[in-house]
Amino acid sequence: MIVKITSKTYSVAPIPLPILLLAALLLWGVLSSVFLKNSQHSSFPYFQLPIDRPRSNSINPNHNLTLLIMKRFVYPFWGLLLGSLALSSISSQAAAKKPSFVFILVDDLGYMDVGAYNPETFYETPHINALAASGMKFTDGYAANPVCSPTRFGIQTGRHPSRKDATNFFSGRRGSRFASAPLHDRMDLDEVTMAEALKEQGYSTFFAGKWHLGPTEEFWPENQGYDHNYGGWKHGGPWNGGKYFTPYGNPRLSDGPEGEHLPDRLATETCRFIKANQDQPFLAFLSFYSVHTPLIGRPDLVEKYQRKAASIQGEEFAPEEQALIKARNPRRVRILQKHAVYGAMVEAMDLAVGKVLKQLKDLGIDDEVVVCFTSDNGGLSTSEGSPTSNLPLRGGKGWIYEGGIREPFLVRWPGITRPGTISSVPVMSTDFFPTFVRAAGGEPNGAGTIDGVDLMPLLAGSGRLDREALYWHYPHYSNQGGFPASAIRMGHWKLVERLEDGRTHLYNLATDLGERVDMAAVHPARVSAMREKLHRWYQEVDAKFLQPLKDGTELPWHP
Repeated sequence: MIVKITSKTYSVAPIPLPILLLAALLLWGVLSSVFLKNSQHSSFPYFQLPIDRPRSNSINPNHNLTLLIMKRFVYPFWGLLLGSLALSSISSQAAAKKPSFVFILVDDLGYMDVGAYNPETFYETPHINALAASGMKFTDGYAANPVCSPTRFGIQTGRHPSRKDATNFFSGRRGSRFASAPLHDRMDLDEVTMAEALKEQGYSTFFAGKWHLGPTEEFWPENQGYDHNYGGWKHGGPWNGGKYFTPYGNPRLSDGPEGEHLPDRLATETCRFIKANQDQPFLAFLSFYSVHTPLIGRPDLVEKYQRKAASIQGEEFAPEEQALIKARNPRRVRILQKHAVYGAMVEAMDLAVGKVLKQLKDLGIDDEVVVCFTSDNGGLSTSEGSPTSNLPLRGGKGWIYEGGIREPFLVRWPGITRPGTISSVPVMSTDFFPTFVRAAGGEPNGAGTIDGVDLMPLLAGSGRLDREALYWHYPHYSNQGGFPASAIRMGHWKLVERLEDGRTHLYNLATDLGERVDMAAVHPARVSAMREKLHRWYQEVDAKFLQPLKDGTELPWHP
């Protein structure tokens, strides 16, 4: 049971039954020895075993022999048998002990930035590629939202961010034709986080990196179930001090020696925690600030990618849909990967991932610890330097198109996943919570409905998921130019509904991954059915919608 008093979480781990059984047997053995030794001389009859008690004053000639056999053979036999059963139970428990988890979340990493998903990528990600080869790669893995904070909320709680109106990055209230929907900019303390649920099962918990789930410290990791917090606070990027280099100007991360690089420091702290907690179940949540802006890389790696970029020719940008009516310049989208600084940032992040994976191997626990890897939203392709291309996916961070929500999604689960396996079943970042909690022996409960589902049937190759559709809701104008929209995916079909006017678009992702061919007019019945299902979901999660401008007379569409 989880109990929160103010901002603290308390839990009591039960003593395993086999341990209690073994202790009882040891106590029984000690007492039996004493009782047997004194049985013939004790003045207390109830301390004598029946075989020891003379039935009369006459001497039974077989009594001493029987007693000798019982003491020398029968009692030791039963003691050994029961002791073996207890030890066998303990061994079975050890074989099925609670798994430890390393969860790696990268900020703004695109689906096509990783070699495991795009062999032609400009960026070098050998350690992430190796992780993909050693476990299961999901080709249709999704973030719960096209921007950061909502997806992070969903990972921590297993709940869709729309249920708490946490539908934009925390503090994002940009308007355009209409005002954005109401935004709840914190993860409330009544939400049960992944860390709190695992602490109830006896886990040690650790967080390093970007948090961005509350404006003040009562909402930060140390008050949301994490025993340790290195770097998690209100900011969504490393904006202070030396930014990606020490001094960090971060109240939850001490400065390091001159030249220290943030992704490496976060990996180092993660490795220290893993080493110190290797003999007990743990959750290590490594949440990189990389590869979010500001675009700053290690000088040696920047130089490396500048040399690589020099040989790449072609148009770098193309026109994109214009959603903001007061934009200073027309929105363009990057269509060619060759940004040297971004390349340096991606590789430095990959090296940090490799450092953590190496720590697991050096400790001899890489065949015991579950490792998961994903991103919080799509690659940044339409603003703030537009450093990457998500092609063939359309759009990027801040867009409801696949480029904004489809993510690298990797799981290595020793003893469960087989190396090199691939799943094309659509899954979402909210699924990690119930999967982890159930594997740890708990029941995934929270402040309300849990939307994620347990991925174990897919990971073990033993079944299918009991889920008909995935949903997204983004009633905001994104900083990256994305329009307010919601979406539903059922099978290969994806319906996008624009929230300014209610227009819909239907795409067949099996044949049109780039979402360029609108099939709505061809399949009106499918549009109607999917839209009706999406609208029922709006009601279920109490979704909020665009608001009229304060000085405007035009009213936005509402379902």
